[in-house]
Amino acid sequence: MFKYFPTNYVWNLSVDLAIEMGARIGEIEAMCAPLQEAARAPDAAGTQAFRETWVKMADQLCALAAEDEARGWGFSAGEKYRRAASYLITAERLQAHDAPGRLDIYRRELALFQQGSQLLRDRVQRVEIPYEGRHLSALYLPAEGLRPGERAPVLVQLNGLDSTKEMKYLVGLPAWLAKRGVSSLVVDQPGSGEALRLQGLTARFDTEHWASRVVDYLETRDDVDPRRIGCEGVSLGGYYCPRSVAMEPRFACGVVWGANHDWRDVQKRRLEKEGDFPVPHYWAHVCWVWGAKDIDDFMRIAENVHLDGVVEKIRVPFLVTHGEKDSQIPLKWAHRTYEQLIHSPKRELKVFTDREGGAQHASFDNSINAGQYIADWVAVALGARTA
Repeated sequence: MFKYFPTNYVWNLSVDLAIEMGARIGEIEAMCAPLQEAARAPDAAGTQAFRETWVKMADQLCALAAEDEARGWGFSAGEKYRRAASYLITAERLQAHDAPGRLDIYRRELALFQQGSQLLRDRVQRVEIPYEGRHLSALYLPAEGLRPGERAPVLVQLNGLDSTKEMKYLVGLPAWLAKRGVSSLVVDQPGSGEALRLQGLTARFDTEHWASRVVDYLETRDDVDPRRIGCEGVSLGGYYCPRSVAMEPRFACGVVWGANHDWRDVQKRRLEKEGDFPVPHYWAHVCWVWGAKDIDDFMRIAENVHLDGVVEKIRVPFLVTHGEKDSQIPLKWAHRTYEQLIHSPKRELKVFTDREGGAQHASFDNSINAGQYIADWVAVALGARTA
């Protein structure tokens, strides 16, 4: 794990995630060098300082991108706009949910991601899935090399507690899958991304309620093979995904990138100051995500967020991955999920170590080898290609 700030796990996590999204080390240094003192400050003051330097770099990149566009250099401009979007993702993620200007940063990030993707001629498409009179937004990337009329397998990809579809897309799994002949649908499910920030849709423990609507949508696409729809979840998605696959029989396989078998227990331990928090303002953040009035209300909701009696219902191939050095979610929960997959015809537990990288939580320290392991496993499970 790259530790720019010796005493601040949450900020180091954020920097590492930015690197996984494509941050440049010179820009990391420019943004972080002024922040050593702020990294030791309380959340409110520290995160404001973090926001200022990262937004400033995004502004600088946007100015440079505009100069590129004026010269007709669209590819160069697109790279800068998308990198600026990743820096805004990082800055926004650390703010309190009600911090002034947070929503403006988020909306700007969405626009820059789309602007950069268009200039880069990236084939990614933003789509909207009808849900509860509103919609779930998602990013769809079709598989490479499809013949006219060919239907491809697809992997639905779910956020964790504090990630977004743009973050997951930029880390790289959709591109790695596309080369293997697998399409991707990266979803801002209730409690995350646009669903939470713009639609007011909070998380719910019965994930099949929205996961089934996602499958309904995919079945309407003429480029998707409805018999080969898989599901993957990262971090808290390590709960969302198994629950969805267990309760929605149309999923053909499942993968967790970081197991999260008993999130209620994790919350109890966090109340006792055990384990690392993923974001500042943690308790306010989880109440926002889950629509809780206060911590007591949140802990009542969290009592349902576990997989005991659920995983046993999975009857399709399933891959459980976890980082050996995960300091947020104990490794024992990956073993618990694997052990309860008693009806899966092909279950596998893969623990990522320092040898291959990705030993930290959800492989945020080094995602590429872990992510390509997942991509190859999915390609085999869904009948695509690995070479």
